[in-house]
Amino acid sequence: MVARWIETLTGPLEQKKQYKRDKARIDALPEPYAGVAKAMHRYFMMFGGITDGDTLITMFGDLADLWERAAVDRTPIRDIVGDDPVEFAESFARAYSGTQWIDKERARLTSAVEAAERGEST
Repeated sequence: MVARWIETLTGPLEQKKQYKRDKARIDALPEPYAGVAKAMHRYFMMFGGITDGDTLITMFGDLADLWERAAVDRTPIRDIVGDDPVEFAESFARAYSGTQWIDKERARLTSAVEAAERGEST
């Protein structure tokens, strides 16, 4: 009963556990992979805007997978991120089409414009 109430407020506990496991995987990477993976993780927390927990957990798991594989293969960082690490990170995040906080406002803006075209006030 209490766990269900807490999950209602904070989201599923299993998602939080998976997030912590994936974060620990990133923290355990050797340098320089750990530094880049942590920087990307932080960037996603600021940039992403994804509000769907399942999508966010999948994205962070895939991020850990990417950098673990790169570390094992000793792939040069630039071979992964290219010349523009910001573009790489944003393209990576766009691949996850979960619900974003801005989706509601996009719909609201579109509705306002359509209502204005019909001569209605919002």
